[in-house]
Amino acid sequence: MRKFAKLILLFSLTFIIIFALVTGIRFLTLRVDWAKNLPPKPETALTLIISAAHWALTFSLFSSVMLALNYAARKKCFALMSILCIMVFSFAFCFGISFALDKWKQVPPSQSDGIILGSEGLILSNSLDKNETAVILLNGMAQPYGPRVTAIPGQPLSYQQAAGINASLPPVPFVDDTPYFLKSLSIDIRLKAEMLQIKFQEGILNYIIYAGSLVFLLCALAYSIKISVWPLANLFLCALVFRGLLSLSTFLNSPETQAVFGSLLNDIIPVSFAVPILFSGFGLLLLIYSLLSFMAKRRPDGD
Repeated sequence: MRKFAKLILLFSLTFIIIFALVTGIRFLTLRVDWAKNLPPKPETALTLIISAAHWALTFSLFSSVMLALNYAARKKCFALMSILCIMVFSFAFCFGISFALDKWKQVPPSQSDGIILGSEGLILSNSLDKNETAVILLNGMAQPYGPRVTAIPGQPLSYQQAAGINASLPPVPFVDDTPYFLKSLSIDIRLKAEMLQIKFQEGILNYIIYAGSLVFLLCALAYSIKISVWPLANLFLCALVFRGLLSLSTFLNSPETQAVFGSLLNDIIPVSFAVPILFSGFGLLLLIYSLLSFMAKRRPDGD
């Protein structure tokens, strides 16, 4: 029982720590992206925090389950009990946070503080390259198309009284240097977070079916992460499984794939149940394979 108590404590602390850290980092990222929009979108600190928390929830769910399963495999905990414990607590955290965020969305926007970035004389430039164009908004973000001074390298400063939305101006010099792998990972996590929000808004039953099947599939991967005797290799396998599941989920939830499911099912079952059934079926196959492999290893030589 001490092993399972440590497993539950490790999972809970890991989930909470990862969720808090990733929410903060994601909030800062969304805040920077918000500052790049001219004119700025009608966002507040509350809406950005909620969006960041939804993104962090998906990341925390995947990563904490993988880390907990890896710990259970290294400590040789009873597989069935470990999977059940992680399933129950991961779903409880997922549902609780989704419920809290849904209630938090109902706070009137007037009661949340808006984000104020910059004032008069705000300079927009790429700080990583001093030879890029710089745009100085004389009235700040309050009037992004108002009077401005444009500084182009090798040319004198140019002043414009009113730029206008359709004015021909140099683009705001923000450059996205994020590697493609990280960018695609962020997009897949965001799509998964949006899908969880949609299922929660459709009803508690739909959310339980979808999130429950996803958690079941994650926990069914317990055998695949203890193939190697090296913990570092198993963690690398966890990362590959993490990325693969996100890509698979994005593919299955895409409109094109959903249309294929609709044509194949022919109204036999709701199309929204297709992905949970696939998740549950694939997880069940993994559990059966793990059980057969365990029984084969326990058999004496020569049998």
